[in-house]
Amino acid sequence: MKPGIDRAVGRTWVVALVMAVGLMANITYVQGFEAQDLRDDSLNARRLQDRFKVDRGPITADGERLAWSEKTGDDRYQRRYKDGKVFAPITGYFSVFSQTGIEDAENHFLDGTDPRLATTNLVDKLIGKHVPGGTVEATVDPEAQRVAYRALASSGARRGAAVVLDAETGAVLVLASTPSYDPGDVSMLDGEKAEKAFERLNREKLKPLLDKATRELFPPGSTFKTIVAASALEAGASADTRVRAGRTYQPPRGGQPISNDAGDIGGSCDLGRIPLIEAYAQSCNTTFAYMGAEEPGNAAVRKEAAGFGFGDRIEYAEGLRSAPSSFPTTDQPVLSALGSIGQGSTVATPLQMAMVAAGVLNGGEVMRPHIVDKLRAPSGVTVDTISPKRLSRALTSGQAKQMRDMMKAVVDRGTGKSLRGTSVLGGKTGTADVEGASYNDRWFIGFGPRNDPKYAVAVMTEAPGYGIESGPIAARIIDALGD
Repeated sequence: MKPGIDRAVGRTWVVALVMAVGLMANITYVQGFEAQDLRDDSLNARRLQDRFKVDRGPITADGERLAWSEKTGDDRYQRRYKDGKVFAPITGYFSVFSQTGIEDAENHFLDGTDPRLATTNLVDKLIGKHVPGGTVEATVDPEAQRVAYRALASSGARRGAAVVLDAETGAVLVLASTPSYDPGDVSMLDGEKAEKAFERLNREKLKPLLDKATRELFPPGSTFKTIVAASALEAGASADTRVRAGRTYQPPRGGQPISNDAGDIGGSCDLGRIPLIEAYAQSCNTTFAYMGAEEPGNAAVRKEAAGFGFGDRIEYAEGLRSAPSSFPTTDQPVLSALGSIGQGSTVATPLQMAMVAAGVLNGGEVMRPHIVDKLRAPSGVTVDTISPKRLSRALTSGQAKQMRDMMKAVVDRGTGKSLRGTSVLGGKTGTADVEGASYNDRWFIGFGPRNDPKYAVAVMTEAPGYGIESGPIAARIIDALGD
């Protein structure tokens, strides 16, 4: 060839080589680094078609399989659930359309696409080698979860929830909700049947697909007085400080007077001033309405509530967040007064109120709740362990001790005295009126067992009656957890 032609051919080869290298680099990038994003893209039709071709790993708790996959005759995998209604708030479901609960939080670990499962990460991605799904171990105590679910289901309540936290670590030991559903009903391979199951469940008035422990909000009634009492301690009071009581309280600038419960007439709540510990034990509405409206006031109560997690969507697993509990920001004393006795605009999840009890029990330190304990490879090797993390400090250790003493007084001589002799060492009752309804939101928060208190519990049942009627459920759950 002539020199000019040689140079042209050479340049062509160089350009072709550069383009080939660029193409390989692009393929490498897409396959190695964007594959997961492309698989998850909502526009990817194969995302739904291929969901059941993967042998997902199991979800376990204390050695029990709560969810696992079984191979069918057409080389697909059907998801199975043990005691589905009991553990639904924990496992969630894995359907042809979507996933919830731990199935969602650890989706990529369960389906084997999590990079932590790759033996040689980049090479496996490049060659498209499938890594088997891993095992997700939940923090839940299976037997206590069953006891909680059965107690709620047999209580006659419209809706109910129970949460238990390890106060020192934030581990979720119980997360129960009624009415519930069976994840197997919506996790079928047949998309049409699954869709019909979803439609049926969504038509139900009480929304069983919606977890009552973390995703629904309820007025917490007098259990919120725990936060108001804590704000008084923060402002300089002590458990023995004599505080305002009386049969009724009229907030400044008008509004309806706030009264104590009819059953308190003639008791210590009628007196002009009584120790804070007595006002808390007897649940004097007038005391805590005054505190919220005037001293220490709305801002102080709001700050204390935020210290326990109010206002935040509490994340208890990757991407799993609770509904945000709230206390009103207002310059209207009557609204603050109502909110400070757990009525009006104040609402909370049972998870949030369990965090309040846990913070008091844990010396004022509020731990971030977590429901996943360990992640294991198919070989059984632990890939990751979820370490406890602090969310905030709501109280000093001294203030927390005084709050524990006040909660003990509730059980010893106050509104929770019917629990004396049970595994509940301390607690707080709460009864929230539901406007226009024949039922109340009946709350109990507390801690136990008596000889070594380490569990914080919140129980809410929606039925006629008072908060103390949720107390025995709390005691049964603590009994099931043991020492």
